Amino acid sequence: MPVVVLGVTGCIGAYKACEVLRELQRREVDVRVVMTAAATRFVTPMTFEALSRHPVFHDQWALGVNGEIRHISLADEAELLLVAPATANILGKFARGIADDALSTLYLATRAPVVVAPAMNVNMLEHPAVGENLAVLRARGVSVVEPGSGYLACGWLGKGRLAEVEEIVEAAMAALSRRRDLEGETVLVTAGPTVEDLDPVRFVSNRSSGKMGYRLAEAARDRGAKVILVSGPASLPRPHGVDVVAVRSAEDMQRAVAASVGKATVVIAAAAVSDYRPAAASPSKVKKTDGPLTLELVRTPDILEGLGKAKGGRVLVGFAAETEDLLDNAARKLGAKNLDLVVANDVTVPGAGFEAETNAVVILRRDGGRADVPLASKREVAERILDEVVALRRAARA
Repeated sequence: MPVVVLGVTGCIGAYKACEVLRELQRREVDVRVVMTAAATRFVTPMTFEALSRHPVFHDQWALGVNGEIRHISLADEAELLLVAPATANILGKFARGIADDALSTLYLATRAPVVVAPAMNVNMLEHPAVGENLAVLRARGVSVVEPGSGYLACGWLGKGRLAEVEEIVEAAMAALSRRRDLEGETVLVTAGPTVEDLDPVRFVSNRSSGKMGYRLAEAARDRGAKVILVSGPASLPRPHGVDVVAVRSAEDMQRAVAASVGKATVVIAAAAVSDYRPAAASPSKVKKTDGPLTLELVRTPDILEGLGKAKGGRVLVGFAAETEDLLDNAARKLGAKNLDLVVANDVTVPGAGFEAETNAVVILRRDGGRADVPLASKREVAERILDEVVALRRAARA
Protein backbone atom coordinates (compact mmCIF):
# COMPACT_ATOMS: atom_id res chain seq x y z
CA MET A 1 0.00 0.00 0.00
CA PRO A 2 1.61 3.31 -1.06
CA VAL A 3 2.23 5.93 1.62
CA VAL A 4 1.15 9.50 0.94
CA VAL A 5 1.98 12.30 3.35
CA LEU A 6 -0.84 14.84 3.23
CA GLY A 7 0.24 18.35 4.21
CA VAL A 8 -2.53 20.65 5.43
CA THR A 9 -1.99 24.40 5.81
CA GLY A 10 -4.00 27.26 7.30
CA CYS A 11 -6.79 28.01 4.87
CA ILE A 12 -10.58 27.71 4.87
CA GLY A 13 -10.14 24.96 2.31
CA ALA A 14 -8.49 22.80 5.00
CA TYR A 15 -11.80 21.06 5.58
CA LYS A 16 -11.58 19.65 2.04
CA ALA A 17 -8.37 17.89 3.04
CA CYS A 18 -10.56 15.49 5.03
CA GLU A 19 -12.32 14.55 1.79
CA VAL A 20 -9.00 14.23 -0.02
CA LEU A 21 -7.80 11.86 2.70
CA ARG A 22 -10.91 9.67 2.49
CA GLU A 23 -10.79 9.53 -1.31
CA LEU A 24 -7.14 8.48 -1.20
CA GLN A 25 -8.01 5.74 1.26
CA ARG A 26 -10.67 4.51 -1.15
CA ARG A 27 -7.83 4.15 -3.68
CA GLU A 28 -6.00 1.94 -1.15
CA VAL A 29 -3.48 4.60 -0.14
CA ASP A 30 -2.08 4.83 3.40
CA VAL A 31 -2.29 8.52 4.37
CA ARG A 32 -0.18 10.24 7.04
CA VAL A 33 -1.06 13.85 7.90
CA VAL A 34 1.24 16.78 8.64
CA MET A 35 -0.35 20.06 9.73
CA THR A 36 0.95 23.57 10.16
CA ALA A 37 0.04 25.45 13.33
CA ALA A 38 -2.34 27.64 11.31
CA ALA A 39 -4.10 24.58 9.89
CA THR A 40 -5.01 23.40 13.41
CA ARG A 41 -7.12 26.55 13.79
CA PHE A 42 -9.41 25.36 10.98
CA VAL A 43 -9.54 21.58 11.57
CA THR A 44 -8.34 19.79 14.68
CA PRO A 45 -5.54 17.21 14.55
CA MET A 46 -7.95 14.79 16.25
CA THR A 47 -10.14 14.80 13.13
CA PHE A 48 -7.28 13.78 10.87
CA GLU A 49 -6.00 11.26 13.40
CA ALA A 50 -9.41 9.58 13.55
CA LEU A 51 -9.70 9.50 9.74
CA SER A 52 -6.13 8.40 8.99
CA ARG A 53 -5.67 6.11 12.02
CA HIS A 54 -2.18 7.53 12.43
CA PRO A 55 -0.80 10.21 14.77
CA VAL A 56 -0.83 13.67 13.19
CA PHE A 57 2.55 15.39 12.94
CA HIS A 58 2.27 19.08 13.74
CA ASP A 59 4.99 19.73 16.32
CA GLN A 60 8.48 19.50 14.86
CA TRP A 61 9.97 19.32 18.35
CA ALA A 62 8.00 16.23 19.36
CA LEU A 63 9.77 12.88 19.01
CA GLY A 64 7.99 9.86 17.64
CA VAL A 65 7.99 6.26 18.86
CA ASN A 66 11.42 5.18 20.17
CA GLY A 67 12.66 8.74 19.88
CA GLU A 68 12.54 8.87 16.06
CA ILE A 69 12.79 12.29 14.44
CA ARG A 70 9.42 12.58 12.75
CA HIS A 71 10.25 14.91 9.88
CA ILE A 72 13.02 12.50 8.85
CA SER A 73 11.16 9.21 9.37
CA LEU A 74 8.02 10.45 7.61
CA ALA A 75 10.11 11.90 4.78
CA ASP A 76 11.69 8.48 4.27
CA GLU A 77 8.35 6.64 4.35
CA ALA A 78 6.61 9.00 1.94
CA GLU A 79 6.12 7.90 -1.64
CA LEU A 80 4.39 11.23 -2.32
CA LEU A 81 4.04 14.54 -0.50
CA LEU A 82 0.68 16.12 -1.29
CA VAL A 83 -0.07 19.58 0.12
CA ALA A 84 -3.74 20.53 -0.08
CA PRO A 85 -4.48 23.30 0.54
CA ALA A 86 -1.15 25.01 -0.06
CA THR A 87 -1.15 28.62 1.12
CA ALA A 88 1.04 31.42 -0.22
CA ASN A 89 3.07 31.10 2.96
CA ILE A 90 4.00 27.44 2.52
CA LEU A 91 4.72 27.92 -1.20
CA GLY A 92 7.18 30.67 -0.26
CA LYS A 93 8.85 28.47 2.33
CA PHE A 94 9.16 25.53 -0.07
CA ALA A 95 10.55 27.71 -2.86
CA ARG A 96 13.13 29.46 -0.68
CA GLY A 97 14.20 26.54 1.52
CA ILE A 98 12.82 27.89 4.79
CA ALA A 99 12.35 25.11 7.36
CA ASP A 100 10.68 26.43 10.50
CA ASP A 101 7.79 24.02 11.10
CA ALA A 102 6.85 20.36 10.71
CA LEU A 103 5.72 20.59 7.08
CA SER A 104 8.52 22.77 5.70
CA THR A 105 11.23 20.68 7.36
CA LEU A 106 9.67 17.49 5.99
CA TYR A 107 9.58 18.99 2.50
CA LEU A 108 13.34 19.59 2.57
CA ALA A 109 14.00 16.09 3.92
CA THR A 110 11.93 14.05 1.46
CA ARG A 111 13.03 12.77 -1.93
CA ALA A 112 9.48 11.78 -2.87
CA PRO A 113 7.53 13.55 -5.64
CA VAL A 114 5.64 16.64 -4.47
CA VAL A 115 2.18 17.83 -5.53
CA VAL A 116 0.74 21.13 -4.28
CA ALA A 117 -2.81 22.45 -4.60
CA PRO A 118 -2.67 26.23 -3.99
CA ALA A 119 -5.61 28.09 -2.43
CA MET A 120 -5.73 31.80 -1.60
CA ASN A 121 -7.31 35.14 -2.45
CA VAL A 122 -7.17 36.05 -6.13
CA ASN A 123 -4.96 39.11 -5.51
CA MET A 124 -2.52 36.98 -3.52
CA LEU A 125 -2.44 34.38 -6.28
CA GLU A 126 -1.68 37.06 -8.87
CA HIS A 127 1.07 38.70 -6.80
CA PRO A 128 4.46 38.49 -8.54
CA ALA A 129 6.07 36.92 -5.47
CA VAL A 130 3.62 34.01 -5.51
CA GLY A 131 4.05 33.61 -9.27
CA GLU A 132 7.83 33.50 -8.88
CA ASN A 133 7.61 30.93 -6.09
CA LEU A 134 5.35 28.70 -8.17
CA ALA A 135 7.74 29.01 -11.12
CA VAL A 136 10.66 27.96 -8.89
CA LEU A 137 8.73 24.94 -7.62
CA ARG A 138 7.61 23.88 -11.10
CA ALA A 139 11.20 24.08 -12.35
CA ARG A 140 12.19 21.89 -9.41
CA GLY A 141 9.70 19.24 -10.49
CA VAL A 142 6.80 20.03 -8.16
CA SER A 143 3.40 19.36 -9.75
CA VAL A 144 0.83 22.12 -9.28
CA VAL A 145 -2.92 21.46 -9.25
CA GLU A 146 -4.28 24.76 -10.50
CA PRO A 147 -6.82 26.46 -8.24
CA GLY A 148 -10.36 26.90 -9.47
CA SER A 149 -12.37 30.07 -10.08
CA GLY A 150 -15.52 31.19 -8.31
CA TYR A 151 -16.66 32.78 -5.07
CA LEU A 152 -13.88 32.80 -2.49
CA ALA A 153 -14.26 32.66 1.28
CA CYS A 154 -13.26 36.33 1.50
CA GLY A 155 -16.26 37.25 -0.65
CA TRP A 156 -14.23 37.98 -3.77
CA LEU A 157 -14.94 36.42 -7.15
CA GLY A 158 -11.99 35.04 -9.09
CA LYS A 159 -9.31 32.37 -9.27
CA GLY A 160 -7.92 31.01 -6.03
CA ARG A 161 -10.29 28.45 -4.57
CA LEU A 162 -8.93 24.98 -3.84
CA ALA A 163 -9.27 22.60 -6.79
CA GLU A 164 -11.96 19.95 -6.63
CA VAL A 165 -11.19 16.90 -4.50
CA GLU A 166 -11.31 14.51 -7.46
CA GLU A 167 -8.85 16.64 -9.41
CA ILE A 168 -6.40 16.72 -6.49
CA VAL A 169 -6.65 12.97 -5.95
CA GLU A 170 -6.17 12.22 -9.65
CA ALA A 171 -3.01 14.35 -9.67
CA ALA A 172 -1.75 12.47 -6.62
CA MET A 173 -2.47 9.07 -8.15
CA ALA A 174 -0.78 10.08 -11.41
CA ALA A 175 2.35 11.12 -9.48
CA LEU A 176 2.30 7.82 -7.57
CA SER A 177 1.85 5.68 -10.69
CA ARG A 178 4.86 7.22 -12.40
CA ARG A 179 7.01 7.02 -9.27
CA ARG A 180 8.90 3.80 -10.11
CA ASP A 181 7.76 3.00 -13.63
CA LEU A 182 11.31 3.12 -15.01
CA GLU A 183 12.76 0.79 -12.39
CA GLY A 184 15.11 -1.71 -14.03
CA GLU A 185 15.79 0.59 -16.99
CA THR A 186 19.07 2.34 -17.76
CA VAL A 187 18.48 5.69 -19.41
CA LEU A 188 21.26 7.44 -21.31
CA VAL A 189 20.61 11.18 -21.76
CA THR A 190 22.73 13.61 -23.75
CA ALA A 191 22.44 17.28 -22.85
CA GLY A 192 23.81 20.74 -23.46
CA PRO A 193 25.84 22.16 -26.33
CA THR A 194 29.13 20.95 -27.73
CA VAL A 195 32.05 23.33 -28.15
CA GLU A 196 34.39 23.24 -31.16
CA ASP A 197 37.63 25.13 -30.58
CA LEU A 198 38.92 27.64 -33.12
CA ASP A 199 41.98 28.55 -31.07
CA PRO A 200 42.85 28.60 -27.33
CA VAL A 201 40.50 31.58 -26.85
CA ARG A 202 37.60 31.23 -29.30
CA PHE A 203 35.19 28.46 -30.17
CA VAL A 204 32.10 27.65 -32.23
CA SER A 205 29.02 26.52 -30.29
CA ASN A 206 25.27 27.13 -29.90
CA ARG A 207 22.81 28.56 -27.37
CA SER A 208 21.76 25.33 -25.65
CA SER A 209 21.77 25.61 -21.84
CA GLY A 210 21.35 21.90 -21.15
CA LYS A 211 18.26 22.49 -18.99
CA MET A 212 15.96 20.16 -20.95
CA GLY A 213 18.42 17.27 -20.80
CA TYR A 214 19.11 17.80 -17.11
CA ARG A 215 15.38 17.85 -16.30
CA LEU A 216 15.01 14.59 -18.26
CA ALA A 217 17.85 13.00 -16.30
CA GLU A 218 16.36 14.09 -12.97
CA ALA A 219 12.86 12.90 -13.90
CA ALA A 220 14.13 9.51 -15.09
CA ARG A 221 16.11 9.12 -11.85
CA ASP A 222 13.02 9.95 -9.78
CA ARG A 223 11.04 7.33 -11.70
CA GLY A 224 13.49 4.61 -10.70
CA ALA A 225 15.90 4.42 -13.63
CA LYS A 226 19.66 4.24 -13.48
CA VAL A 227 20.68 7.37 -15.40
CA ILE A 228 23.83 8.23 -17.33
CA LEU A 229 24.03 11.90 -18.33
CA VAL A 230 26.54 12.82 -21.04
CA SER A 231 26.73 16.59 -20.87
CA GLY A 232 28.45 19.23 -22.90
CA PRO A 233 29.52 22.43 -21.10
CA ALA A 234 26.55 23.60 -19.00
CA SER A 235 26.39 25.98 -16.06
CA LEU A 236 24.04 23.71 -14.12
CA PRO A 237 24.51 21.77 -10.88
CA ARG A 238 25.16 18.05 -11.36
CA PRO A 239 22.00 16.08 -10.61
CA HIS A 240 22.28 14.00 -7.44
CA GLY A 241 22.17 10.24 -8.03
CA VAL A 242 23.02 10.48 -11.74
CA ASP A 243 26.25 9.31 -13.40
CA VAL A 244 27.52 12.42 -15.18
CA VAL A 245 30.09 12.26 -17.99
CA ALA A 246 31.37 15.73 -18.90
CA VAL A 247 32.43 16.29 -22.51
CA ARG A 248 33.37 19.27 -24.65
CA SER A 249 33.30 18.57 -28.39
CA ALA A 250 31.04 16.52 -30.65
CA GLU A 251 33.80 13.91 -30.97
CA ASP A 252 34.10 13.78 -27.17
CA MET A 253 30.35 13.22 -26.91
CA GLN A 254 30.42 10.52 -29.58
CA ARG A 255 33.11 8.61 -27.66
CA ALA A 256 31.29 8.99 -24.33
CA VAL A 257 27.99 7.81 -25.83
CA ALA A 258 29.68 4.83 -27.48
CA ALA A 259 31.23 3.85 -24.14
CA SER A 260 27.88 3.94 -22.31
CA VAL A 261 25.21 2.97 -24.85
CA GLY A 262 25.75 -0.76 -24.37
CA LYS A 263 24.31 -0.44 -20.85
CA ALA A 264 21.26 1.58 -21.93
CA THR A 265 17.73 0.39 -22.60
CA VAL A 266 16.57 3.94 -23.40
CA VAL A 267 18.55 6.71 -25.12
CA ILE A 268 17.28 10.29 -25.12
CA ALA A 269 19.42 12.54 -27.30
CA ALA A 270 18.57 16.01 -26.02
CA ALA A 271 22.00 17.55 -26.67
CA ALA A 272 22.42 20.28 -29.28
CA VAL A 273 25.47 18.81 -31.00
CA SER A 274 27.43 21.15 -33.25
CA ASP A 275 27.00 20.14 -36.88
CA TYR A 276 30.34 21.65 -37.92
CA ARG A 277 33.76 22.29 -36.42
CA PRO A 278 36.82 24.22 -37.64
CA ALA A 279 38.88 22.07 -40.00
CA ALA A 280 41.94 22.74 -37.86
CA ALA A 281 42.20 24.53 -34.52
CA SER A 282 45.03 27.01 -34.27
CA PRO A 283 47.50 26.23 -31.46
CA SER A 284 47.82 29.96 -30.74
CA LYS A 285 45.35 32.84 -30.67
CA VAL A 286 44.30 33.97 -34.15
CA LYS A 287 45.25 37.62 -34.41
CA LYS A 288 42.93 40.33 -35.64
CA THR A 289 43.71 41.76 -39.09
CA ASP A 290 42.19 44.48 -41.25
CA GLY A 291 40.81 42.00 -43.76
CA PRO A 292 38.02 39.43 -43.44
CA LEU A 293 38.61 36.06 -41.77
CA THR A 294 37.51 32.92 -43.58
CA LEU A 295 36.89 29.76 -41.55
CA GLU A 296 36.90 26.32 -43.12
CA LEU A 297 34.35 24.11 -41.36
CA VAL A 298 33.93 20.36 -41.62
CA ARG A 299 31.10 18.07 -40.51
CA THR A 300 31.09 16.60 -37.03
CA PRO A 301 29.97 12.99 -36.46
CA ASP A 302 26.19 12.46 -36.57
CA ILE A 303 25.76 10.80 -33.17
CA LEU A 304 22.02 10.30 -33.49
CA GLU A 305 22.30 8.69 -36.91
CA GLY A 306 24.85 6.24 -35.53
CA LEU A 307 22.57 5.38 -32.62
CA GLY A 308 19.70 4.75 -35.02
CA LYS A 309 21.75 2.35 -37.12
CA ALA A 310 22.71 0.28 -34.07
CA LYS A 311 19.49 0.77 -32.10
CA GLY A 312 18.65 -2.87 -31.38
CA GLY A 313 15.87 -3.17 -28.81
CA ARG A 314 16.46 0.23 -27.24
CA VAL A 315 13.96 3.08 -27.24
CA LEU A 316 15.59 5.98 -29.08
CA VAL A 317 14.33 9.54 -28.63
CA GLY A 318 15.62 12.52 -30.62
CA PHE A 319 14.94 16.24 -30.55
CA ALA A 320 14.20 18.62 -33.42
CA ALA A 321 14.68 22.30 -32.59
CA GLU A 322 13.31 24.19 -35.59
CA THR A 323 12.57 27.72 -36.75
CA GLU A 324 10.23 26.77 -39.63
CA ASP A 325 8.23 23.80 -40.96
CA LEU A 326 8.32 22.25 -37.51
CA LEU A 327 6.31 19.09 -38.06
CA ASP A 328 7.63 18.32 -41.57
CA ASN A 329 11.24 18.65 -40.47
CA ALA A 330 10.65 16.64 -37.32
CA ALA A 331 8.86 13.85 -39.22
CA ARG A 332 11.76 13.59 -41.67
CA LYS A 333 14.19 13.31 -38.78
CA LEU A 334 12.05 10.62 -37.14
CA GLY A 335 12.32 8.42 -40.21
CA ALA A 336 15.85 9.24 -41.33
CA LYS A 337 17.41 8.60 -37.93
CA ASN A 338 15.34 5.48 -37.13
CA LEU A 339 13.83 7.07 -34.00
CA ASP A 340 10.94 5.83 -31.89
CA LEU A 341 10.02 9.36 -30.80
CA VAL A 342 11.05 12.83 -31.87
CA VAL A 343 10.42 15.85 -29.66
CA ALA A 344 9.85 18.90 -31.85
CA ASN A 345 9.90 22.47 -30.63
CA ASP A 346 9.81 25.81 -32.40
CA VAL A 347 12.60 27.82 -30.80
CA THR A 348 11.11 31.09 -32.10
CA VAL A 349 8.09 30.73 -29.78
CA PRO A 350 8.48 32.93 -26.65
CA GLY A 351 9.29 30.76 -23.63
CA ALA A 352 10.07 27.68 -25.74
CA GLY A 353 13.54 28.52 -26.99
CA PHE A 354 17.05 28.09 -25.67
CA GLU A 355 17.91 28.93 -22.04
CA ALA A 356 14.25 29.27 -20.98
CA GLU A 357 12.81 27.47 -17.94
CA THR A 358 9.80 26.41 -20.01
CA ASN A 359 9.15 24.61 -23.26
CA ALA A 360 6.30 23.73 -25.62
CA VAL A 361 6.72 20.62 -27.76
CA VAL A 362 5.03 18.17 -30.07
CA ILE A 363 6.04 14.53 -29.59
CA LEU A 364 5.81 12.52 -32.82
CA ARG A 365 5.63 8.73 -32.57
CA ARG A 366 6.96 6.16 -35.02
CA ASP A 367 3.43 4.79 -35.49
CA GLY A 368 2.19 8.18 -36.73
CA GLY A 369 0.64 9.34 -33.47
CA ARG A 370 1.47 12.57 -31.70
CA ALA A 371 1.19 14.22 -28.30
CA ASP A 372 1.03 18.01 -27.94
CA VAL A 373 2.55 19.49 -24.79
CA PRO A 374 1.62 23.17 -24.33
CA LEU A 375 3.96 25.63 -22.64
CA ALA A 376 5.04 24.13 -19.31
CA SER A 377 8.13 23.86 -17.13
CA LYS A 378 10.89 21.76 -18.63
CA ARG A 379 10.44 19.26 -15.78
CA GLU A 380 6.77 18.85 -16.72
CA VAL A 381 7.74 18.42 -20.38
CA ALA A 382 10.33 15.84 -19.31
CA GLU A 383 7.64 13.87 -17.46
CA ARG A 384 5.42 13.84 -20.56
CA ILE A 385 8.30 12.59 -22.71
CA LEU A 386 9.02 9.83 -20.19
CA ASP A 387 5.32 8.88 -20.16
CA GLU A 388 5.72 8.12 -23.87
CA VAL A 389 8.93 6.17 -23.23
CA VAL A 390 7.24 4.07 -20.53
CA ALA A 391 4.36 3.27 -22.89
CA LEU A 392 6.83 2.04 -25.53
CA ARG A 393 8.78 -0.09 -23.04
CA ARG A 394 5.55 -1.68 -21.78
CA ALA A 395 4.39 -2.40 -25.29
CA ALA A 396 7.74 -4.03 -26.11
CA ARG A 397 7.41 -6.34 -23.09
CA ALA A 398 3.77 -7.25 -23.77
